[in-house]
Amino acid sequence: MTTDVRVLEPDQWDTFFDRLGRAFGGMLDASQERELWRRLTEVERSLAVWDDDGIVGTAGAFSFRMTVPGGAPLDVAGVTMVSVQPTHRRRGVLTSMMRRQLDDFRERGESVAILTASEPVIYGRFGYGIAARQMYASVDSTRVVFAAPKGVDAVRMRLVPAAEGRESCESVYARRIPARPGMLARQPGWDALPVLDPPEDRAGAGELLCVLAEVDGEVRGYARYSVRSGWNNAGADGTVNLRDVEALDPVTYAALWRYLAGIDLTSRLVFRNRPADDPLLHLASDMRRCEIGLRDGVHLRLVDVGAALAARTYAGPVDVVLDVEDAFFPANTGRWRLTGDAKGAVCERTADPADLALPVGVLAAAYLGGPSLRALADAGLVRELRPGALTEASVAFRGVVEPWLPHGF
Repeated sequence: MTTDVRVLEPDQWDTFFDRLGRAFGGMLDASQERELWRRLTEVERSLAVWDDDGIVGTAGAFSFRMTVPGGAPLDVAGVTMVSVQPTHRRRGVLTSMMRRQLDDFRERGESVAILTASEPVIYGRFGYGIAARQMYASVDSTRVVFAAPKGVDAVRMRLVPAAEGRESCESVYARRIPARPGMLARQPGWDALPVLDPPEDRAGAGELLCVLAEVDGEVRGYARYSVRSGWNNAGADGTVNLRDVEALDPVTYAALWRYLAGIDLTSRLVFRNRPADDPLLHLASDMRRCEIGLRDGVHLRLVDVGAALAARTYAGPVDVVLDVEDAFFPANTGRWRLTGDAKGAVCERTADPADLALPVGVLAAAYLGGPSLRALADAGLVRELRPGALTEASVAFRGVVEPWLPHGF
């Protein structure tokens, strides 16, 4: 089989997207969804693998700005729309696209790539590590009460259509971005994604709604959700499907959760993506009735180890030599001396003896301050070569809050 990896031409987008949809079982049929992705697609960053049957593989990238530890934004590549046709699996199609992407990212000066995975097992072999988790839950709102800190009664709730509240929500979201590693700045056009609401995708729920939380006339938070009505022999049994919720202060945040749990004719509050350390863990009265779980969130790849490690800050002083193994992208392989603290960092190649040895995917997992290097070492994924180096690096890499990717792409 002869295949050819090419940059997508604009007039090939429909075929590209159709093949992507087919590989995902026809999940991308809603016209609103299709048109949004058409507008957002960076065609010049999209790859297609061709053979005699046409397009047999797809991959794209978005140009994002992501918060890294220390609060600074970093240009990253958001890998997206990856698919291989079922007729061409295990023939090197995916490998060829992954390798081409890394070359392209490095040439553009992007030291980090991120993605969300349909199947988590796929991307480890290409050097990606799970750098952040997301929490999901189904809260029994008939039994769980959310705490009411002082001042919560002064928060006024105003219900508006989701599209009408978009500007206010985006203003709140923008102020939240520096506070948590992994969050993405909204690039032009991306404010349409949180309010995308094709009727054919509602699965029995009503339209997407937006509640704005105001204090003295200022919007301090919001939640976007839909309600799926339901009934049983005991009466109303509806579900609140929470899409997203943000607030600028703890009181407003608590008020929003109390509002969501108190919506009439509902007995369940469901969400799929909140930070692993979300404050709701301390607001809810009964964690057992929240059915909380964790799953992989952002998968992260270090495209340029030196540049990536120098782009973030560190929780404590660190001076450590990392022996990095990167079989898939050998430009990263070798020893790197990282020196830094809360003010900044430098990471350069060195011939000095190594203090820690680890694969690039494991280093990527620790990059945003989520999984600790100590925990990864306890799993046998990091080797300590200088006594004390593991503790020093673990403390330095850890963040104040868990990293979190707020939405997929």
